[in-house]
Parts: sequence; C-alpha cells; structure tokens
Amino acid sequence: MCELYVKADPILYESRSRSLRIRGVVTTLRLENQFWQILQEIAEVDGMTTNQLITKLYEEIMDLRGEVVNFASFLRVSCTRYLAQRETRQAPAPVVQALHG
Repeated sequence: MCELYVKADPILYESRSRSLRIRGVVTTLRLENQFWQILQEIAEVDGMTTNQLITKLYEEIMDLRGEVVNFASFLRVSCTRYLAQRETRQAPAPVVQALHG
C-alpha cells in the first residue's frame, strides 16, 4: 500500500514559488508542484488562467470570511476538494462554485 505513496515522483512534492498580483498587491505563493498542476486543471475547466483562478478564489474567500489565515493551505484544501468532487461528477461544472458547495 505505501508503495503508491513512496514511489511518487519527487518532482511532484518539490515546492515552487510563484508571484502574482491579488487586489493590486504582488504576493508570492509557495506550493508543491502537484498542487500547481491541480490548480492549472481547475483553471482550465473554468476557462481561466491559474492566476485568474487563484485571484478569484482569494476574492471569494475574503468576501465570505473577511480574512484568509493561511491562503496556501486554503488552496491545498481546495485542490483536494476538487479531486474528491471530480470523482463524483459526470459533467464538469464551474469549479469555483463547486469548491464552496
């Protein structure tokens, strides 16, 4: 069982930083490559760039909660929720809305 996990390509869990502008402020996010790949997939399903998706998620969580304590962790959880919902979805729905459902 553990072979499934320990034989993962080390590139997938290597961290990578990206800079982007959110609400006029340049910020840097550091995530593992696997999460960047999932965010790219989510963005493509929703017809956005990865940066547009991240900005939209940030704006939506700020509108809903008023703060984001750990945005990188929020993105990781959003990715895992997307993967869980992808397993049960027949037809792709707008992902940004589905992550909050």
